[in-house]
Amino acid sequence: MQARVLNNGMRMVMIRGALAAACLLGLYGQVMAEETATKSTTAWEAKTSAASTKATTSTTGNKSTKSTTTTKSRPSVVVATVRTRDVSRRQIYVGRVQAISTVQLTARVEGFLEQRDFTEGSYVKKDQKLFLIEQASYKAAVEQSEADLEGNQAQLKNDQIEYERNKKLTETNDVTQATLDSSIATLGTGKANVKKSEAALATSKLNLSYTEVRSPIDGRVSAANIDVGNLVSPSTGTLATVVSMDPIYVVFYVAEKDLIEARKAGLVKGTKVALTPYLQLSDGSMYAQPGKLDYLGIQVEQTTDTIEVRAVFPNSEHILIPGQFVNVTVKTDKKKTALVVPQIALQQDQSGYYVLVVDKNDTVKKRTVKLGQQVDSDWVVTEGLTEGERVIVGGIQKVTPGLLVNAVDQKA
Repeated sequence: MQARVLNNGMRMVMIRGALAAACLLGLYGQVMAEETATKSTTAWEAKTSAASTKATTSTTGNKSTKSTTTTKSRPSVVVATVRTRDVSRRQIYVGRVQAISTVQLTARVEGFLEQRDFTEGSYVKKDQKLFLIEQASYKAAVEQSEADLEGNQAQLKNDQIEYERNKKLTETNDVTQATLDSSIATLGTGKANVKKSEAALATSKLNLSYTEVRSPIDGRVSAANIDVGNLVSPSTGTLATVVSMDPIYVVFYVAEKDLIEARKAGLVKGTKVALTPYLQLSDGSMYAQPGKLDYLGIQVEQTTDTIEVRAVFPNSEHILIPGQFVNVTVKTDKKKTALVVPQIALQQDQSGYYVLVVDKNDTVKKRTVKLGQQVDSDWVVTEGLTEGERVIVGGIQKVTPGLLVNAVDQKA
């Protein structure tokens, strides 16, 4: 009886536990179902909203978006305009500036250097005094010569009077012929002494003038080689150097074959030359004024097969300095123009040279060209292009014929 009661109790506990578990599982399923439904609804609403927004955006801005996307997809290239330029015959040589006159100032008399009357490196005028050598002894020499001359002149006057007196007395036989002959000889000696004194005076004055060292030309003076206070003489050497500045020479050497070609072309006939030289300075700028060829060498330098050529240039602003290196461009006097393109625009294939042209619709086109001479960094185009067309000089590797591009003008 007691065992039956225990079994019934355990059975009731198990039934109650099963009922509780079933209730919990039911509640969990219901919650999960509601959560799934909620997520589905939210996702559907989000998708619907996005689709609506996309449709609205496409409707209102479809045209501008398509245009922007198309423009941005084009590759950008740099273009240069086909132009006309001077392509006259020209050759470039390396030249050196040379003074027309170079004067080395030296002492012509001996003495102590008393003054230096110039600023080193300055521009001086012809006959401007630059140095002064002590003058005292040379002034004394002039005074001595003047005194000697006056004495000899007085003696000559007396000899002249004596001669005239003896000549009259000889006519009356009051003096002998020997006396007259002696008077004639004395008169001749007096005249010679006067001339000798005059020459000595001229030499003394000349030596005195040499104590002032003056510039014989207009030009620029160097630094002094001798300081004031030193004893100088003709053997001392150069006191300073003066070089002329305006006009000025430029000397360069031309290859023998270039001169032969110029003669064949009629550009050089004897001493007449139909060529004009221009200068490029070391900073890359062009010298403002052209020059004039004034000398062609008379023989070929055997070691270099070149001929010396000299040009003269105006140099009023003293930009050109003796010893300076310059590039000399020699051009024909007759101007010749032609169409040119930059060298970097040229391409080559089996058919020859070509360029890529960008037309007015920004479409790339291949154009075969025929070339002439090279002028600096350009090439003359004799056939295939017209003035004003645009050729690609940058970004060539990104494009092919028929492609639309964004063309950007090359900066000057």
